[in-house]
Amino acid sequence: MTALAAGPGAGVLSACATAGTGGGEPAATPSTSLPASADPRNPFGVDAKKALEVVIFSGAYGDAYAKEVHEALYKQAFPGVTVTHTATQEIGTLLRPRLVGGDAPDVINNSGPKSMDLAALAAEGHLADLTPLFDAPSVDDPAKKVRDTVTPAVLANALVTGKNLVLNYTVSHRALWYNAKLFAAKGWKVPATWQEFTALGETAKKEGILLFAYPGQKGPYYQLWNVLYTAAKIGGNQVILDIDNLVDNAWTAEPMQRAVTVWVDVQTKYGDKAYFGLDHTQTQIKQLQNKVLFYPVGSWIENEMVKDIPDDFEYAIAPIPEVTGADKMPYGAIQVGVGENFVVAAKGENPQGGLEYLRIMLSKEGARRFTEKTKNVTVVNGAAEGVDLPAGLLSAARAQDKAGQNIITEARFEGWYKELFDYGTEQINVVMAGRITPAEFCARMQKKADDVKKDDAITKQTRSQ
Repeated sequence: MTALAAGPGAGVLSACATAGTGGGEPAATPSTSLPASADPRNPFGVDAKKALEVVIFSGAYGDAYAKEVHEALYKQAFPGVTVTHTATQEIGTLLRPRLVGGDAPDVINNSGPKSMDLAALAAEGHLADLTPLFDAPSVDDPAKKVRDTVTPAVLANALVTGKNLVLNYTVSHRALWYNAKLFAAKGWKVPATWQEFTALGETAKKEGILLFAYPGQKGPYYQLWNVLYTAAKIGGNQVILDIDNLVDNAWTAEPMQRAVTVWVDVQTKYGDKAYFGLDHTQTQIKQLQNKVLFYPVGSWIENEMVKDIPDDFEYAIAPIPEVTGADKMPYGAIQVGVGENFVVAAKGENPQGGLEYLRIMLSKEGARRFTEKTKNVTVVNGAAEGVDLPAGLLSAARAQDKAGQNIITEARFEGWYKELFDYGTEQINVVMAGRITPAEFCARMQKKADDVKKDDAITKQTRSQ
């Protein structure tokens, strides 16, 4: 591994573009619902004797970073305090009944396939306003507000129904991932055009290697993301903005139909339907065995599979190839954003402690040690400088450098309209398996989006960038 020093790579990794689930306009004034304190070391007036409960999604990042870093730092700040820690992969299953029953934990890492609907939680008043957090003095420099120590994407994506309700903590790069060592050994070049991509598929097929696969059993949303980003590559980010804003016929627009069509074609010619029955770990093992060339995922993949990576495998990132020859976004455009949601329960026993816990997470020590534990970069500016990072993450940093301003935006309907996103993750399997046509997929998604748009019970959100 190579140290990430202060320089182009470091700058990229500490100042990334958007992703996450926010939207709408910022709240006009800071919340005054929680007591404040003049002490910059305790700006929320935390009661040092009050217990704190933290629930963490134990996925790619595990949960050791919470127990051994953030919770330890909280205990250091408030000696003798009790911190209850729970790790689970079933966030919604575990916590939804507790929230409804008035037994909310203080800090929730709302992530993973069973994550809760943030818009619904906001509508029900379960999420604490994080404006006081962003306006609080930072742990490292009380002269600076927390909001001035993080990438601006954090603030843009904190918004749910116009209020600052969610903290996205990590930087991620989503594109196609491959084995750089295999490509070097074979003398293969990363394809820059769709023609080169499919030609490589023919070459790989002769060697018994799939060009592409995704996990159909647990993780089909990886392919939904991939199709959305391909559509943005073809037609520009407005394609995704229109989908998020529930614009009429957004799903049936030409770039979206073209994106679905080319990926269905790849699946048909160079894929294997057996992968529809695999989960993400099983599919990722197949790639580590050089049975799959390209896999659509984010930069957390390297840490998730760290114990299984063989000596002849080195993760690297590849942009989506040029599809039409006249794509609006040039080759090299990738999706870069912030993610990994954390919220504070408004109705928990210790919301002040919850805010302070997040403030500690956003300290340089909290962020740096998270990166050391997980080999993933946080949103805290400069916190990763000097940390040893694996080859895949450095590859992503270089790809972001090359992309410059050509960053594919995230699809925020994932958090805004979870019913629509969940439907999309079901339908992507249906179309990729050839059970419906790309046109039928787009029509089904448009009908679902229209239903959401007509439903007055669902709070609508909009974005302009």
